[in-house]
Amino acid sequence: MHISEGILSAPVLFGGASLAVAGTLIGLKKLDLDRIMEVSMLTATFFVASLIHVPLGPASIHLVLNGLLGIMIGWACFPAIVVGLLMQAVFFQYGGLLVLGVNAVNIAFPAVLCFYLVRPLLAAAKTRPLAGFIAGSGSILLSSISMALSLAFTDIGFLATAKITVLANIPIMVIEGFITMFVVSFIGRVHPELLWGAAK
Repeated sequence: MHISEGILSAPVLFGGASLAVAGTLIGLKKLDLDRIMEVSMLTATFFVASLIHVPLGPASIHLVLNGLLGIMIGWACFPAIVVGLLMQAVFFQYGGLLVLGVNAVNIAFPAVLCFYLVRPLLAAAKTRPLAGFIAGSGSILLSSISMALSLAFTDIGFLATAKITVLANIPIMVIEGFITMFVVSFIGRVHPELLWGAAK
């Protein structure tokens, strides 16, 4: 899900950076300081899950778990994902500093959208698994589409690569859907208040 350095045009980079700053500021404003530990653990989970990746042209496919972050911490997933991506860029050269904003928006904004989409389904125990699957798979689908649009807006020549990237992420959509479904179901049984901590 990382776009490499030297791929995107300046307008796309600037637009992504601007949106990432805006999303991060909103996330920090909405962040409850009592939940810093939870946000930190989810940031670490995102960081580790994204380390195992399969290169695919100018991007790569791997576990992201942004749907889980969206459900658990809402808008706070923006600063969490920015920190995770920054650490990956600095320590492992995944993505890069110039594309940090675009990569952050491509991953975090779908997580926030899925948070609002599935929030009504989290109230009942019967619909929580469905909420988890929709958030897990839907966030990957939206992220891959967003990444494809970033490439397409840079150069129409990337259109074929963009289509391949979306198709290549279909298995990840299914896998993340089930992972998020099981995690949300488990948390709903043992600590359901964690699922509502972001709903403010």
